[in-house]
Amino acid sequence: MSKNDTSIESQQASPASVLTPTSPKPGAGSKLRGMAPGLLACIIGGVVAMGLAKLIPGMSALLIAILLGAIWRNLLPVPDMILPGVAVSSKKLLRTGIVLLGLQLALSQILALGPGVLLVVVLCVGITFGLTLLIGGWLGIDLPQRLLIAAGFSICGAAAVAATEGATKAKQDQVATAIGLVVLFGTLMIPIVPALGALLGMEDDAIGMLIGASTHEVAQVVAAGGAVSSSALAVAVTVKLARVVTLAPMIAGVSMYMNKKHAVEGAKKPPIVPLFVLGFIAMMLVRTTGILPDSVLEFAKLAQTFLLAAAMFGLGLGVHIKSLMRSGSRSLVLAALSTLIILGVAVAGTMLFPPAG
Repeated sequence: MSKNDTSIESQQASPASVLTPTSPKPGAGSKLRGMAPGLLACIIGGVVAMGLAKLIPGMSALLIAILLGAIWRNLLPVPDMILPGVAVSSKKLLRTGIVLLGLQLALSQILALGPGVLLVVVLCVGITFGLTLLIGGWLGIDLPQRLLIAAGFSICGAAAVAATEGATKAKQDQVATAIGLVVLFGTLMIPIVPALGALLGMEDDAIGMLIGASTHEVAQVVAAGGAVSSSALAVAVTVKLARVVTLAPMIAGVSMYMNKKHAVEGAKKPPIVPLFVLGFIAMMLVRTTGILPDSVLEFAKLAQTFLLAAAMFGLGLGVHIKSLMRSGSRSLVLAALSTLIILGVAVAGTMLFPPAG
């Protein structure tokens, strides 16, 4: 491993580690100056990704941002001066973006799917999450790595992995592995899931439900659903957003479990439910009231995309191919099995509870 590789992993795993026990605590101004280069790098990466997304059909700004960060990390030297800012700012950008994501979800949209479809969503998320943890344990994979893969594959891909990172106490290479796997398998599902639905003789709306219930990333759902029809796309996105709603209770549950598991006598306890999760729920409730005009919602959507793209660029800088190779085949096997599990549950659920015509 090169010096640059070592430094980027240590900085992303523990940004505060640049201080020694005897060094004076820096003021707010010096902290801000130290973070500025990394924050600027994430902002530029997010802007470039959003621009490229308009030029490349079927690719989202989030996926492009991850790829841009990973390309830089693996092909070019990463300056040490940006590392503290990337590690800290990418996490803050991500959490702010997830709060704004709540404005894209109205409870009325989710409830309109009907009890059968909602049951399928809950089963897809719950069964995939639980079995991924169980099988990962049998394979001897560390709990943080299992939790990241379970979250990414059962809920909403890289955003779920990144959002779960803080609750799992995961190392940066574990986060990078989970993100790399979810991008790989989710991309493979773009042509496979629509073809499977057609092979099973499903109508377009049912294929849309199958796509939304099984495919990992929102962007991948859009690409797969759009390739079928406009009606399939509408159903696919709504079902997928219903899965996104489960992100809040999942993170809350993981946080409670990990806080209890790693509790230290006398130590200050972190909040049971992370503040950004409460923000996500609050924004969803605001959207449900219908008080916000469309112009505000459109601006919030643009801001959310930018914030998440900037955060994903920072996370992409942690995707090191050599580290992924060293992670071994067990995580790859778990990712493949997790994909098959959610696809199997989604197929069965769609056939038993097809969407209303």
